[in-house]
Amino acid sequence: MASGFFAILDDIAALMDDVAVTSKIATQKTAGILGDDLAVNAEKATGFLSSREIPVLMKIMKGSFINKLIIVPFVFLLEWLYSPAIKIILIIGGFYLAYEGVEKIVEFLFHRDKKGHEVIKESDDVVEEGEVAEKAKVKSAVTTDFILSLEIVIIALAAAKDGYEALKSQFNPFLVEIVTVSIVSIIATVGVYGIVALIVRMDDAGFKLIKKSNDKGFFGKLGHLLVKALPWVIKSLGIIGTIALILVAGGIFDHNINQLHHALPTWHETLKQVLFGLAGGLIALFVITGGKKVYSLAQRNK
Repeated sequence: MASGFFAILDDIAALMDDVAVTSKIATQKTAGILGDDLAVNAEKATGFLSSREIPVLMKIMKGSFINKLIIVPFVFLLEWLYSPAIKIILIIGGFYLAYEGVEKIVEFLFHRDKKGHEVIKESDDVVEEGEVAEKAKVKSAVTTDFILSLEIVIIALAAAKDGYEALKSQFNPFLVEIVTVSIVSIIATVGVYGIVALIVRMDDAGFKLIKKSNDKGFFGKLGHLLVKALPWVIKSLGIIGTIALILVAGGIFDHNINQLHHALPTWHETLKQVLFGLAGGLIALFVITGGKKVYSLAQRNK
């Protein structure tokens, strides 16, 4: 009885050793997308009242966990039923991310705040405020997170497969893969949103340092630096988040569409992905904008 119990513990320890190796490989492979995920989600978690930043962030984090609870079994099921479908779904998701990135660029270039009579003309437009605006931004953030989470899970699964083959493990590959992907998904969510929480509360940390140091010495100066740096950090996150959306989308197109992967062989990988991301975003923007106009005309003609 006791020997059987210890044998089970040995098996669990051996499984955890294998999972530790595959998880390390998967984490390294997903590091790039996690950096992009951080930039995108940090940008989406800002722009709220100070008292609402953490509650909003917790809502987005909860949505991210739900996304991964849906995605992990879905990806394994799809891998078993028809694995090429994963690429198709990734590419569709890439178009959504590219659309979001290009839409931000178009908004900045052509729809910035206007002055004079133009502002007066547009002053009667309905503006989302309070809870409505918050819900809209949370929904947008969770939707974007779904696409990023899908790519993280797929990359982690591919890395787990490679790691398992290198290990020549005694355990069922499915068991090692599902534990690895689950661990990477949890680390990704907690890690990304934990760092985002630290970023959005920089000013609070700065005020506390100023108060505790009586606005003197190194900690007083550090506190002022954190408070003054936050607006610049938020602006930077907006730019970095937009670039990240374009790059992630371009990377999806580059790695999953053979014709694009072998195109422009002399170009640097990053430049290729920026080009593909921008092109995909413009196509998606044209299709979505055109679709909205057609729908609007159809509604008027009813």
